[in-house]
Amino acid sequence: MTNRFTRTFTAEPAHIDELGHVNNSVWVQWIQDLATAHWEAVADPAHRAQYFWVVIRHEIDYRGNIAAGESATGTTYIPDPAKGAKSVRVAEFAGEAGKVLVSARTTWAMLDRETGRLARVRPEVLAPFQVSIPT
Repeated sequence: MTNRFTRTFTAEPAHIDELGHVNNSVWVQWIQDLATAHWEAVADPAHRAQYFWVVIRHEIDYRGNIAAGESATGTTYIPDPAKGAKSVRVAEFAGEAGKVLVSARTTWAMLDRETGRLARVRPEVLAPFQVSIPT
């Protein structure tokens, strides 16, 4: 069973910067949109009701880009166990030819909806999102 989540994004004219391709800030938004869609699609409804996530760090490598009308397929997963309230998520975006254009490691913190405070990520909350990476 794979716990990778995939979604396709198409560059619109509003996403394009003065260099003629998707602006870096749009890639950051797509990273967040991909992670949020994964949470909403896979998380236990009780967990979605009890918790929410906020980004605390992005590490992004830009290796290529797309222009208006072109698409990139984003894939995301969580490779490792959480540490306290923090969890690292991987996101990669590949162009139509399959070449990775953008890759990211983002760190998210889980908060309790009722208190607004950090909440320790229990293994059962993260399990539907994790993949085993061969070593």
